Amino acid sequence: MKPVLLAGETFHVTSLASKGHEVGASSRYSNGATRFIQALADHGIEVTQIGGERCEADFPKSLEALSNYSAVILSDVGALSLLYTPETRAGKRSVNRLELLRKWVEAGGALMMAGGYTSFQGIDGAAMFHGTPIEDCLRVQIQYTPDGLEAPEGLDPVTLNTDHPVLAGLTTTMPYVLGMNRVIQRTDPSSQTLVACNHRQAQFPLLSVREYGAGRTLAWMTDIGPHWLSSDFMAWEGYDLLMVNMVRWLRSRS
Repeated sequence: MKPVLLAGETFHVTSLASKGHEVGASSRYSNGATRFIQALADHGIEVTQIGGERCEADFPKSLEALSNYSAVILSDVGALSLLYTPETRAGKRSVNRLELLRKWVEAGGALMMAGGYTSFQGIDGAAMFHGTPIEDCLRVQIQYTPDGLEAPEGLDPVTLNTDHPVLAGLTTTMPYVLGMNRVIQRTDPSSQTLVACNHRQAQFPLLSVREYGAGRTLAWMTDIGPHWLSSDFMAWEGYDLLMVNMVRWLRSRS
């Protein structure tokens, strides 16, 4: 089986420490997908990761290049990181990779968007996937305003459909999450919301799937790793199976 392409989930963190007049700077590079990648690897699923800082130069720019992968996962990487290309930096026309992904899914590809501060519309609105071709093929509609929901008290997932293959084999309840992206349920017979979270008299989709053209999409409105996934969720016996089920369902039509 072809590998899965994961775009995003990398971070550069720069810190300043002052001691009187002396100021020191330090930086570190972090990958939020290590647990996720290992879970898939343990079940024979190869993952190729392109960090957010590399998407402009390295993310595929043709249907032929996308065909090297069985599924594409966008996680904590904003729309601009895909829309910018080396050509547009030089003031020339280039491919719209969001429309390219939509066409790829319509022709039989598999796309997942996972939540985070720079997913869907984003914690401060900077992810900017509202009104894009990516939104067109997802099960959910993306708000045009900042959509991040930080919930230190925890949000308890509520399963709405236990019969779907994505939830097959899960014998215990999903642990709480500490945040998610607030999206709008789409009314579409080809779509299903499998899991939701309740917050302040409203219910928000947490896990939704959709058949789109000849392909499939999946929206997971929280992290695939810390911090919105709680430590309890990360240690949950069902974590590996849930993530593997998501990917297997997505690419079962490819």
